[in-house]
Amino acid sequence: MSYRSRRVIAVVLFVVCTFGAGWFGATKQLHQEQTPAQGKNTISSAAAVASSPATDVLNGLNVKGRAPKTGYARTQFSDGWASAGRCDVRNIVLARDMTDVRLRSDADCTVLSGMLADPYTGKTIAFTRGPETSSKVQIDHVVALSDAWQTGAQQLTPALRHELANDTLELLAVDGQANTDKSDGDAATWLPPNKPYRCQYVARQIAVKQKYHLWVTSAERDAMRAVLGTCPGQLLPVVSSATP
Repeated sequence: MSYRSRRVIAVVLFVVCTFGAGWFGATKQLHQEQTPAQGKNTISSAAAVASSPATDVLNGLNVKGRAPKTGYARTQFSDGWASAGRCDVRNIVLARDMTDVRLRSDADCTVLSGMLADPYTGKTIAFTRGPETSSKVQIDHVVALSDAWQTGAQQLTPALRHELANDTLELLAVDGQANTDKSDGDAATWLPPNKPYRCQYVARQIAVKQKYHLWVTSAERDAMRAVLGTCPGQLLPVVSSATP
């Protein structure tokens, strides 16, 4: 990627971090400053999340059965990718998660190609934008939106559901087939085939659920505990608004 292209990505991510209304950020792990909790529909503080052991946060989540899926639709969360200037969240995540990124132009942050080290499968995937190829790399909601709907998101405001769906903490560029295989599964029904990544995956789910005040089912909690038992020192993603 050219120096000018790298500069465009850096500027775009700086704008996102500074003016993104609290949705986006730009680190490899957690990409968003959070505001102090003031009520049920307010995001919890950054300090409470930044260095917490994943197991401790998991133990603090409410455990309930799934709420009915009645009324669920993706449009309850977002009618498409949110925008920041000329960029949308999909292209921001692609640029964040891939290497050798090539943009459409220095004035357009649309990602045309790049290399993805897929966290879910461990494969390296060459991405090329196009009707026959774009689906090879998809953007996964780490906590599936239907799972979020059934574990507390019904009670969030529409604005917070939109924020959740476009939060870069909640989003990963991954192998398209793995994303399809996951569907709307939680940790009790699907984990990444790439076992070394499972601790980070579960920690990221816990961070999302903690941030948006979602609960876990007993089966989901037990599956998460089993994964974290193999990595007892696993921390939640680090909170930062710094650009790469």
